[in-house]
Amino acid sequence: MPSTRVWLITGASSGFGRILCNIALKNGDMVVAAARRTHMLDDLVAQYSAGRVLVVKTDVTQPQDVSEAFARAKDAFGRIDVVFNNAGYTHLGEVESVQDTDARALFDTNFWGAVSVTREAVKFFRESNPPGAGGRLPQMSSMYGIAGILCSAFYVASKHALEGFTKSMVEELDPTWNIKVTLLEPGFFPTELTSLKWVPPHPAYLTSPLPSAWRAAWDSLVAPGNLVQDTKKAVEAFYRVATIPDPPLHFVLGKDAIEGTTTELAELGNDIARYKSWSDDIERTSGEGSGRETI
Repeated sequence: MPSTRVWLITGASSGFGRILCNIALKNGDMVVAAARRTHMLDDLVAQYSAGRVLVVKTDVTQPQDVSEAFARAKDAFGRIDVVFNNAGYTHLGEVESVQDTDARALFDTNFWGAVSVTREAVKFFRESNPPGAGGRLPQMSSMYGIAGILCSAFYVASKHALEGFTKSMVEELDPTWNIKVTLLEPGFFPTELTSLKWVPPHPAYLTSPLPSAWRAAWDSLVAPGNLVQDTKKAVEAFYRVATIPDPPLHFVLGKDAIEGTTTELAELGNDIARYKSWSDDIERTSGEGSGRETI
């Protein structure tokens, strides 16, 4: 990978994406900042020359927008070294509280938008970059792409979907293409994502000791000063992991994320150990029919 890199960053107007734009540019790299709210990047355009930063209005739910962002990156810089697949958002509320239209819109961004960016990135790394140069594709997942949490079921589901999609897609990549993919799985860090509002609660949960308590706990958790993990340091870690020679497929970041995913893996291991004997006699014996049994 060149010492000076070209980054294409989706969701670049705020949160992790915006911070990464700043870090990459301060390190001498070039940035294609793809975002819906391009006016929020005016200061970057004023600070850096057109030879360093290109802002492209991009809605990742629109495949033509995604294709255009990659085409403009090619015209401006000739290559892309890293695609930070970051655009996403969440809803907060019980499964029965979130409207179907809102849940589907969330999937359109968090999953299908990420799929569109992934497809374009793989194609670009293979066909537009110099032969064998490949590229890096950090996918913005979450600790909740591995674990679950109440009152964020559709966000969690979108990240689980991205994890399954990414792990399967990686199996399809020819190693000679030199495309390195990493699932970024951070815990709680202060971004716009943690300042979202709740949807109106379903009446059945108002007296529940779980969702109703979590609503209050969330407000306390994200109150100024209560999220102790440093967002800038997290993005600096994302930057580093995207540039090392052999990046991991999974990059869990934050003490809360490490604790949560470790607990999830331990619970899975315990369940497997507890019930593995149920698989001992589950195969057909020789000579048994393979057709559908009649009960």
